[in-house]
Amino acid sequence: MSMVLFASVVRVGDGLPLSASTDYEQDKELQETKKHLKGLSKKLSQFPDRCTLKTGPYNVNFTSALGVGYLMVCTANYPNVLAFCFLDELQKEFIVTYDPKRISNAVRPYSFIEFDTFIQKTKQRYNSPRSLSTKINLADMQTEIKLRPPYQLSPEDLRAINGFSVHTPSKYKGIAPTQMLEPVTLPGIVSCVLSVLCGGLNLLRGVHAIESILQHLNSSLFSYFQCYLFAYFSVWRNSKSFLAFALICLSNMYLYELRNMWQILFHVAVGAFMTLQIKLRQPLGKAPDYNV
Repeated sequence: MSMVLFASVVRVGDGLPLSASTDYEQDKELQETKKHLKGLSKKLSQFPDRCTLKTGPYNVNFTSALGVGYLMVCTANYPNVLAFCFLDELQKEFIVTYDPKRISNAVRPYSFIEFDTFIQKTKQRYNSPRSLSTKINLADMQTEIKLRPPYQLSPEDLRAINGFSVHTPSKYKGIAPTQMLEPVTLPGIVSCVLSVLCGGLNLLRGVHAIESILQHLNSSLFSYFQCYLFAYFSVWRNSKSFLAFALICLSNMYLYELRNMWQILFHVAVGAFMTLQIKLRQPLGKAPDYNV
């Protein structure tokens, strides 16, 4: 049976436990998993803000935000989307209920043990899918996990958590492995070449027109930024591409007196074409092994 078994709230800076659910489970493997969770809670700052650790029949999931970490243990077959919805509810309620200063000034472990009441109620809801399905919107979390999948902690990470390796600087550049994009199409290649051409023309014109070099340089940077967005995945990628296109249009308005109408239309058309190609080149399907 898939279910949430245990949850806790800790302070990220030093791993101080702030609250936790009451635990009546005596299973040895579960107790061993909770040891991993305890070690992990002291090193949350070294990891991305959303992670999953698989430990045999149980999974440990956690999120962190605003200096507070939210951890849970669930059965291995419990859906990740429900697990992170559960943690998201804990996070929202804890932030609303407790003042940040009070959290940072806490000295004793389990200073907010009364939060256990909310944890238990939420745990019961998430262990009863029929009563849960009408109260939460899974679509938003499914989309978020698809775009930002949780980082899968490795055996090396587990050994580091348990103290079997020396401390090393955090090697995680983001919250998850790089999201791959769909293969490049011919129109995409053409749009990228045209954007590079526009950027080069802007730089060349900027050299010959010193008084407007800043506007030309900005226009070049926006074109190259669109090439970057086309080549690599980024959070809010489509929004960034529309913003870059708007800035390209604005730059060409500033250069109106230095260009004829056909030149302006060419640069704007290339920017629009590139924006379309960025939108069409979507991330690949969901990453493997995340149970979404």
